[in-house]
Amino acid sequence: MGQVTLRGLRKRYEQNEVIQGLDLEVRDGEFMVFVGPSGCGKSTTLRMIAGLEEISGGELLIDGQRANELRPADRGAAMVFQSYALYPHMTVAENMGFALKMAGVGKAERQQQVGRSAEILRITELLGRYPKELSGGQRQRVAIGRAIVRKPKVFLFDEPLSNLDAALRVDMRIELTRLHRELGTTMIYVTHDQVEAMTMGDRIAVFRQGRIEQLGAPLTLYQRPANEFVAGFIGAPRINFVDRPGAGASAAHRQLWALLGGAAQPDAQRLGLRPEHLRLAEGGVPGSVVLAEHLGDVSIVHLRVDGIAELLTAKLAAGAPGLHSGAAVGLAAAAGQALGFDAQGRGLD
Repeated sequence: MGQVTLRGLRKRYEQNEVIQGLDLEVRDGEFMVFVGPSGCGKSTTLRMIAGLEEISGGELLIDGQRANELRPADRGAAMVFQSYALYPHMTVAENMGFALKMAGVGKAERQQQVGRSAEILRITELLGRYPKELSGGQRQRVAIGRAIVRKPKVFLFDEPLSNLDAALRVDMRIELTRLHRELGTTMIYVTHDQVEAMTMGDRIAVFRQGRIEQLGAPLTLYQRPANEFVAGFIGAPRINFVDRPGAGASAAHRQLWALLGGAAQPDAQRLGLRPEHLRLAEGGVPGSVVLAEHLGDVSIVHLRVDGIAELLTAKLAAGAPGLHSGAAVGLAAAAGQALGFDAQGRGLD
């Protein structure tokens, strides 16, 4: 079992309250992702669950047992950090089995548990090596293996892939997803990378300034964001926002608002449109190309429309002609795809 419940959880540093009454239930066996910008409180929350930060208020329950006062070693949680923190003078096997040794586990049982964990992580051939002989990805696997041998109720990951290059991050995302499927253990994963969140999490908690803005499945957050912040944070490239045109708005601004379906959302003060729902079309809303990024399979085109302060972004199929800086284009949009937001930034159904 590995159910984690937060009830009104708070964290204060003197008079500064950085975690403001979180209520959250992480289900047994779930892969939960905490995502948000730097300084939003996601890592602090993870560290309170681990017992590395004192809880200022509220309750932490692990499998229904209050854990506020429990020592970190008694909570049944194992944490994997951004830094590998491996002992350089120990082999991989010794690093993975160190916590068991400190707990008084016999050598034979240690070797058995380390061997089993190494098989799961596919690093059996590395057990005799030292950290300096490993790549970054291999070191991260060892750090994860050190957590696995403890057989925790909950795995806690604090941005574990941040030090890896882009290709290796993709490989490790696949490996962590496979690991979760094989072990079936609850995992709570902290990241600022919304691509990691979208591809790995069963559910995502979007943090902002010590609060959870929205909790839900990845596609729910993408398709039905609770507010402008979630809509803007989830999704790459970033969503396009268009304000309701005022009395002095340009003709292109008014035309774009109508194109996005502004009349069908009378309470909307702002509309959001994902880049993949914006396309080029002759006779559409007039705009001009500022920059075209050709990525091979797709082109990301940044566009200026008269009267719109922010650039618009379109995600197009590769090879679209005429996409050079300064080119005049017409814009069209997929029908019914615009998201509406009220004056307070809340999403409209």
